[in-house]
Amino acid sequence: MKLLDYIQEQRKKREILLMTHIVVGYPNLTQSLELVDAMVEAGVDLMELQIPFSEPIADGPVILHANQEALKGGVRVDDCFEFAEKVAKRHPIPFLFMSYYNVLFRRGIERFVTRAAAAGVVGAIVPDCPPEEADDYVMAMRRKQLAPVFIFSPSTPDARLAKIGAAGDGFVYAVARKGVTGSDTEFSDDLAGYLARCRRATSLPLAVGFGLRARKDVSFLRGKADIAVVGTESLRLLKSGGVSAVGRFLSDLRG
Repeated sequence: MKLLDYIQEQRKKREILLMTHIVVGYPNLTQSLELVDAMVEAGVDLMELQIPFSEPIADGPVILHANQEALKGGVRVDDCFEFAEKVAKRHPIPFLFMSYYNVLFRRGIERFVTRAAAAGVVGAIVPDCPPEEADDYVMAMRRKQLAPVFIFSPSTPDARLAKIGAAGDGFVYAVARKGVTGSDTEFSDDLAGYLARCRRATSLPLAVGFGLRARKDVSFLRGKADIAVVGTESLRLLKSGGVSAVGRFLSDLRG
C-alpha cells in the first residue's frame, strides 16, 4: 500500500497518528532493532529511519550526538538499507528513510532510490533538498512509487507553502518552529494559525514535529494535524532509561 493510502486508512481509525524517529545504529544496530520493536509494540503508526550523517543541519544536540555515535560505531549507508529491509519485513507499519541530500548524491539518486524500494521503505524525508532542486529525486521516487516528503516551516510564505505542498507525496512535514530539533516548542494560538495556513496549502496529510514531549502536545494537534512526530524525546529517554522507558513514554502518548 502506498504511504498516502495507508495514512488515509489509519486516519479513519484514529484521530491522530503517531510517527517516531530513530537514528539507525544508535546506540548500536542491535539496540536499534530493539527500539523499533518497542515503538511498534507501543502503538506507533509509522517511523522514520535516519541514516547517520556527519553534519545533520536540521537536528539539535541530542540527534546530532546519536548521528555521531552511530558513525563512530561504523554504521554505513549499506547497513541502513539492510536494517530497513529487516524491520520492514518484521513489522506491518510503514518505514521512511530520513537523510540529508549528500548521502543520496554520493550514492547516486537512482541507485539510492532503487535500493530503498528494494528494502521496503515507502518514502523519504530529505530536509536539505528543496523542491526547486529535487526534480531528479522526485522523478526517481515516483517511478518506484515511493513518497518524497517535503517540509513546511513557520517562516514559509503562503505561495511557497502551496508550491511545496504540490511537489511531494504521502504527507507534508510541518516543523513546529524555527530552529533545530529538540528545543522547546510553544503550543499556542500562533502555532495553530501556522498549521491552519499549512492545511490550506496542501491536500496531503499534515505531520507536525519538533518539540513534542508530552500527551498534551499530541492532544493540542488533534484537529489541526494528521500525524504527531516524536524524535528527540525518545532518544533522550533511550539514553537515560533504556528501551523500556521509550516504550512506556510512547504508550502514554498513544493513550
